[in-house]
Amino acid sequence: MAGQLSITPELSEYVRRVSLREDEILRSLREETALLPMGTAMQVPAEEGQFLAFLVGLTGASTVVEVGTFTGYSTLCMARAVRPGGRVITCDISPKWPDIGAPAWKRAGVADRIDLRIGEATRTLAALLTELGPGSVDLVFIDADKAGYARYYEAALALLAPAGLIVVDNTLFFGRVVDPAATDVDTRAIREFNELVRDDPRVELTLLPTADGITLLRRV
Repeated sequence: MAGQLSITPELSEYVRRVSLREDEILRSLREETALLPMGTAMQVPAEEGQFLAFLVGLTGASTVVEVGTFTGYSTLCMARAVRPGGRVITCDISPKWPDIGAPAWKRAGVADRIDLRIGEATRTLAALLTELGPGSVDLVFIDADKAGYARYYEAALALLAPAGLIVVDNTLFFGRVVDPAATDVDTRAIREFNELVRDDPRVELTLLPTADGITLLRRV
């Protein structure tokens, strides 16, 4: 049986060629974001955006919460995939980056499905719990400051519907999680988060070694 493949640039290009369906609106937003400082590192890859849309459609999600908007590429992908009448509630600490993506949301005809909340994420999530109630969210995507992951995870669990899904980005963190010399705050936070969810009896999980590591969690 074959083990895990090492993904070469050539193989990555092949995967894109045979599976990626990125249209002009998404491509333009991705290219604009790539020009920003740390834009490429902070933006989800096109393949991951498509995967998020796939998960939203697969789960039949109508209410999605996104923690960490940046320029809204993933927001757009998920907003296109929510059920009719659904919405993506996306939160960021500042309007600076989401404002870049807003014109693309309008061009794609999904601006009315996107509810942008500006403020500290823990407070936003607490407000959503009061506003929507527990068990009200079908899918939560966490892709924000790494030191906050454990807090966002707990808040997501409170919001999550019984058959809901939590998707967490960057759980391999550029491969730094296995580098003993990497002791920075973000890397340590990701290691601690990975161990936290591994040992949490409330959920079942899988960590996909794709993109920068994507962890999927659902209630037991």
